[in-house]
Amino acid sequence: MKARTRRPVIALGLIALLFTGFEVATRLERGAIAAQSPIVASDSAIAHRVDRAQLMDDVRTLSSNQFDGRRTASPGGVKARAWIAAAFLSIGLQPAGTSGFTEPFAFTHHSIRGLVTSGRQYTTEYKDAANLLGTLRGSIADAPYIVVSAHYDHLGNDGVHVFPGADDNASGVATLLAAARWFAAHPPRHSFLFAAFDAEEEGLKGSQTFVASGLLPAARMAIDVNMDMVSRNPHNEIFAAGTYQTPWLKPVLQEVQRRSGVKILLGHDRPIHKAGGVEDWTDLSDQGAFHDAHVPFLYFGVEDHADYHQPTDTADKIDPRFFGDVADMIVETLVTLDQQIH
Repeated sequence: MKARTRRPVIALGLIALLFTGFEVATRLERGAIAAQSPIVASDSAIAHRVDRAQLMDDVRTLSSNQFDGRRTASPGGVKARAWIAAAFLSIGLQPAGTSGFTEPFAFTHHSIRGLVTSGRQYTTEYKDAANLLGTLRGSIADAPYIVVSAHYDHLGNDGVHVFPGADDNASGVATLLAAARWFAAHPPRHSFLFAAFDAEEEGLKGSQTFVASGLLPAARMAIDVNMDMVSRNPHNEIFAAGTYQTPWLKPVLQEVQRRSGVKILLGHDRPIHKAGGVEDWTDLSDQGAFHDAHVPFLYFGVEDHADYHQPTDTADKIDPRFFGDVADMIVETLVTLDQQIH
């Protein structure tokens, strides 16, 4: 009888120990992030590579009501797709596949909310999704590709409100276009693939479809640099995730920091047993599909803000200076990777 009465006590003790360990890991991880003190560059040292007026024009356009929130396969999403394809063409990119810049795909989405929410479907068939893929050839013919990615889809509208998705993720697409313009005018060593993915909000379906397609085999990819929510932070901070999995990226970012006007914080890429409650973003945006295929990744993004997934995520909330500094930093990172990857 004594052994039986002790088992619940032992179980409760183990639960308390696990909870304490989780709390300690969370505090340590947040402390390590807070202890980072990156020094931003002076104005004269910042690497200016982006047309900031064009950057803001692009994010305003893509988050405007004409695209109706850019839900996958919706009329607004299809219209956004055409707009991005036209931008790829005007920049001078080349189609990655055989059907122009557009790579169609279909998928079935199951929504847990549909089981418990009246008026929502559990199963939705998406028959008209599409990624936008454009390439720029580098000077080294056999070098692996650098993939630059951002998802263009968002939440659409709920019948009452439009969800414009300015930060999430018109900002990432605008930065992708800025990077494409830079490298079109300054030919790189490596070939680049610029990928505007669809259906990220439906579970990374666009990036997963691309990686599985073999259109560009994983062995031919040097790295994926993904951008998702890169335009809003009141503390002049942007997170870079991926150095935990790929340590050689840390000195690259330390070098870039010397020419950046925004603070680059490393984090949000460690598993729960090490980071506790500090969210691991590894599989939460399109870099996850590349990580699953053992392709190195670097993810740039801000932590969630009050307008995340709300109708109030509008372009007027963006600080053009912060956004411009982030875009300049990301392009500078791509320039540095192009120079250093062998």
